[in-house]
Amino acid sequence: MKSLLEHYNRRKKEIKSRLKDFEDSYKKNDKHVFSELCFCILTPQAEAVECDKAIKKLKKTGLLFNGYPEAISPYIKSARFLNKKAEFIVNARGLFKKNGCFSIKSYIDEKDISKTREWFVKNIKGIGYKEASHFLRNIGFGKDLAILDVHILKNLKDYGVINKIPKSLTKNEYIRIESKLKDFCKKINIPMDELDLLFWSRETGFIFK
Repeated sequence: MKSLLEHYNRRKKEIKSRLKDFEDSYKKNDKHVFSELCFCILTPQAEAVECDKAIKKLKKTGLLFNGYPEAISPYIKSARFLNKKAEFIVNARGLFKKNGCFSIKSYIDEKDISKTREWFVKNIKGIGYKEASHFLRNIGFGKDLAILDVHILKNLKDYGVINKIPKSLTKNEYIRIESKLKDFCKKINIPMDELDLLFWSRETGFIFK
């Protein structure tokens, strides 16, 4: 625990700055917010940095906003099940693109982020609780949401927050572990969204998203 807190003190300023970047990103247009959703569709079982590169290329070519799945899939080779994920992107786009314009912010209830997460999980193919939490954190709404990927779960086991890493996460199991993580964060006085970036930086050496 001591080393974790020491690492936090070293990276605290950088972590807070990155979270401010996420908050500022929500002030950008709806297309930018949509691109963050697409990034989170790609990331399961894939390298986040490579997924980010893929999204940037798709934005530059315009395919993210207008391309068919078969045109998108060659750009997302870093993601597993690339053809399926290309379909997920197009399906999501269909929900938010109206008359050539994107309207995704209207689906985000800033006063009830848990409700918003539920909506994205239920309505966006390829988005589960982890991905929805990741998306909302990346646009500045992650203070009370846990991004329970395998790396976070491993850390939670190491610090005794959970006894074992579950083989799968049902909704109830996700909420249960998320609650335990909230208690842990209060105990060590590190906000949950900051702890996620802290764990990431300890494993990779840098802070990303």
